[in-house]
Amino acid sequence: MTDKNEFQPKWRETEPKRGSFRSIFKYGDPKGFKHPNRRLFEELKSTFNLTDEDFRKKETTGDELVDVKIDSNLSTDQILEFKKIVGEENISLKEYDRLKFSSGQTLEEHMKLRRQLVGTISDLVVHPRKKSEVQEIVNYCNVNKIPVYVYGGGSSVNFGVYPEKGGVTLVLSTHMNKVIEVNETNQTVRVEAGIMGPHLENILNNAKSNFDTSKNFTCGHFPQSFEYSTVGGWIVTLGSGQQSSYYGDAADLVLGVEVVTPTGIIKTYDFPATATGPKVLDVFKGSEGTFGIVIEVIWKIYRFMPENRKYFGFIFKNWESAVNASREISQGEFGLPAVFRISDPEETHHGLKLYGIEGTAFDKLMKFRGYKPMERCLFIGTSDGAASFTKNVKQQVKKVARKNGGMYLTSFPAKKWEPGRYRDPYLKEDLMDFGILIDTLETSVKWDNLHEVHQKVREFIKSRPQTICLTHASHFYVQGTNLYFIFIIKESDLKAYRKFQKSVIEKIEESGGTLSHHHGVGKMAGYLMEKHLGKKQMEVLRALKKHFDPNNIMNPGGQLGL
Repeated sequence: MTDKNEFQPKWRETEPKRGSFRSIFKYGDPKGFKHPNRRLFEELKSTFNLTDEDFRKKETTGDELVDVKIDSNLSTDQILEFKKIVGEENISLKEYDRLKFSSGQTLEEHMKLRRQLVGTISDLVVHPRKKSEVQEIVNYCNVNKIPVYVYGGGSSVNFGVYPEKGGVTLVLSTHMNKVIEVNETNQTVRVEAGIMGPHLENILNNAKSNFDTSKNFTCGHFPQSFEYSTVGGWIVTLGSGQQSSYYGDAADLVLGVEVVTPTGIIKTYDFPATATGPKVLDVFKGSEGTFGIVIEVIWKIYRFMPENRKYFGFIFKNWESAVNASREISQGEFGLPAVFRISDPEETHHGLKLYGIEGTAFDKLMKFRGYKPMERCLFIGTSDGAASFTKNVKQQVKKVARKNGGMYLTSFPAKKWEPGRYRDPYLKEDLMDFGILIDTLETSVKWDNLHEVHQKVREFIKSRPQTICLTHASHFYVQGTNLYFIFIIKESDLKAYRKFQKSVIEKIEESGGTLSHHHGVGKMAGYLMEKHLGKKQMEVLRALKKHFDPNNIMNPGGQLGL
């Protein structure tokens, strides 16, 4: 409980003003907030040599109203054509709307908007109502060489929706957000690509009443952006969810797509397997809007059995033990946990504060048994599926964890983490008000190079004085996992921040990681694509780009390095 006499910063508790810059960069629910607890607040002050006085006045808020005049580069006749296609009520020339749908969730975009710095914005925002309208728009834009960008949930963290070349932004989530069919026999769902995660999951969880099925289902895909991301976005960014180790990544869950390209519509089959040459479906996975617009999706679904879910948590004495246990579990062939997450010592240190575990009986017992702060590593997990399966997974995980020196923490830490798993991004807004920045970069690693990538990237990030670097692995495979780097710095200079972030991306690539594990590459890291993949692979992507989009109208400006 907080002492009434303790200083408490005036964390934001009100939704942004309508029409303000903050209402554009505000993540998620306009009334959604998450504030640092007392332990985390004191840790931040200590790390950045701050006092309560530094938290009395906010550096930036973004509460200023968007009051800019930016003419559209489209002609009156061109705007009239879009009106004819979708109706006047489904287009907007207002600067606020054009800026809103030109913005994603990168930290750089937030920093600029807080300072009322406006770059290129769309010339027109269009809200298509059906796939025939998307086709008409793309055909018209192709003939007239008008760039086309797609906005789903707006949660891109790599400039994926930034209209580098101007043009039109199509917002699919406004109207094209319906479940078309649930096929219980095949265990699939057919949806419009603009459907948001919670809408889809709610319909599937209640499939018995919604579609007269004999069972309820789940989509199995739960990224941290779940509440504000679309099925189409999951596919084109090669997304991964927090329960991916059991259900698979978006690339595993999509069975078929319908895509509008400048050279025509492509509709792939939804067979579970076929030997008819390289799969065209795979071309559109991770294409990030550079080849066409995904308008319809056939997605695998799984039985919804939350009553069978098992929770478990362990603490390991060091990172090496946590990694070894995770590899053994991943290669154990007894079934994988759904949530499967290990935190390195620094993330464990802060995580125990953030989730209210520090100072509890668990914390005291851990210390008593030799699990030392800034050495110990937290593992949390759940298992999904049939009751016998979830029980067995938990039993086998316990065996492997104990073999590697893990201490069982019961279900407590996993159950403390789960309710807030979509809320952590809200912390960013509170801290940015006072010039403290939180950002993330992630990479895929193999088991045999995990430690090298982890060590080299952390060394670089920590070489910047007064920098917090939290790292976890949360998507597991037989051959490897991912590393998710979260860094927290005190910085108000946009150029200095941009230079630091760029250097971290380059250090990840240099140390043997990939440019991205599940966020996509975007325009942020696109410049490194040829260096990373090599000239020959990039020639394949460029050939596909030329085939599908000969006039380079689809998300131009460096997306995927194209």
